[in-house]
Amino acid sequence: MEHHHFKLFKPFGYLSQFQTNAKHEINKKFLGELHDFPEGTMAIGRLDKDSEGLLLLTTNGKVSYEITSSKTDKEYYVQVDGEITSEALIQLQNGVTISHQSETYQTKPCKAIQLESFPNFPKRVKKIRDERHGKTTWISLTINQGKFRQVRKMTAVVGFPTLRLVRVRIGKITLDGLKMGTVKELEAIV
Repeated sequence: MEHHHFKLFKPFGYLSQFQTNAKHEINKKFLGELHDFPEGTMAIGRLDKDSEGLLLLTTNGKVSYEITSSKTDKEYYVQVDGEITSEALIQLQNGVTISHQSETYQTKPCKAIQLESFPNFPKRVKKIRDERHGKTTWISLTINQGKFRQVRKMTAVVGFPTLRLVRVRIGKITLDGLKMGTVKELEAIV
C-alpha cells in the first residue's frame, strides 16, 4: 500500500481531527475542510483548537507512532503576556512543574529563548489584544515531549501566560513555504 504524508499550517479555531457525527461537535471546524485528504489520514500529534502552526498528517500509523513516541523536537513560537524575564526563561529551560488531571508533572529541560523580533505570521482570525493592554514578548520554546496543553501551562507557571501559540517545526520539517490553511504533500516525514 502506498502511504501519503502531508504538512499543514493549521489555522486558529480548527480541531486537529477529522469530523465525526457527534452532536457536541456541531459547528466545529475540522481538518477535512482544508483539503481532500485520502481515506485513513490521521494527524500526528495534536494542536488544540486555539493553537496554530505545523501539523503533520499521514496514512501510515507506524510513522505516526514513531514521531509521537520518539524524542522528536517540536519548536513553538509563543507570544506571552508581558516582557519575559531572563529568570523566567531559565525556569523554562530547567523544567517546571505543571499539572494534568490532578497529577503534577515535571517538564524536561528544554530550549527557551526570547525572539529578537516579532515573527511575520498572518493576523489571527480572533484578535488577541493590542499594545494598549501592555507589552507582549515572543519566545521560541523547543520541547521533545507533549503533555496536554504543556506549552501554555509552562508559560503560565513562570508568570507569562500564552496569548498566541504557533508550532513552527517538528524534527527537520518546518512551516516554510506554507500559508495559513494550506497543505503540502511530502515524500516522507521521517
